Parts: sequence; structure tokens; C-alpha cells
Amino acid sequence: MNLRANRTRDDPEINFIPLIDVLLVILIFLMVTTTYQRFAELQITLPEADAEQAKTHPREINVGIDANGKYVINKSVFTFTSVTQIVDALKSAAGDAKDPVIVINADANATHQSVINVMEAARLANILQITFATQSTANK
Repeated sequence: MNLRANRTRDDPEINFIPLIDVLLVILIFLMVTTTYQRFAELQITLPEADAEQAKTHPREINVGIDANGKYVINKSVFTFTSVTQIVDALKSAAGDAKDPVIVINADANATHQSVINVMEAARLANILQITFATQSTANK
């Protein structure tokens, strides 16, 4: 007795929609968790920026740093010996001004440690406002 003789045989179907959903979730997960190292690919030439000039000028202490490690604080040139030397120079340059601003004019080839020395000295001298001077890209 053949009970299935009148039934037509259906071809099996493979549903790809759940597979596509799973692959998209995996792709999104990989895109979110992947970190790209851009430091090897980028060639950075600093400092350059296009910014508006400040409208008000509080007491500014200009600190210049050249590529050889020499410092200039308000036209007073000295070579780095210690952070406390920079602290004393910053305090004397600030005088009794309220909330002075340190403007760091670092050479593009100056070491990172030179800039950090000035920032550390500003912290020790209780000067909280620090800004960096850059050149505009339009001046080139």
C-alpha cells in the first residue's frame, strides 16, 4: 500500500536570511572592536592650525622652545636645568596678575619632553591656563 504516491516531492529550501543576519552582526562586531593604528601611516607636520584670534587678551606669558632645548620666557633666554627653574621664571613673569595664560611657542622639531617640562612647571606654579601657538596653513 503506497500512501504517498499522490504527493509531489518538494525540493528542500535553504533559507539564507538568518545566515545573512548572523554575518552582518559579526561584521558590525568586527568593525566596532577593531582598532586601527594610524601612527604608522600618517606623516604629521606640526604645529599648524586655522583658528580665530582670541577677542580678549589676559596677561600672557610667552614661552618659546626651540629644537635644541633652549627656553625663552618673556624674552629671557635660558637652558633647561630643572623644572623648578622654569617654575621660578613663570612665577616672576606672572607677577601678581590674576589668571595669566601661558602661550607655548614650541618648534615643530622640539622634543615632547620640552613641552611637558613647561606644562609641569605651569602646574607647579598654579597657572591653569595653557595654550599653544601655531602657524596658519594659509601663510605657507
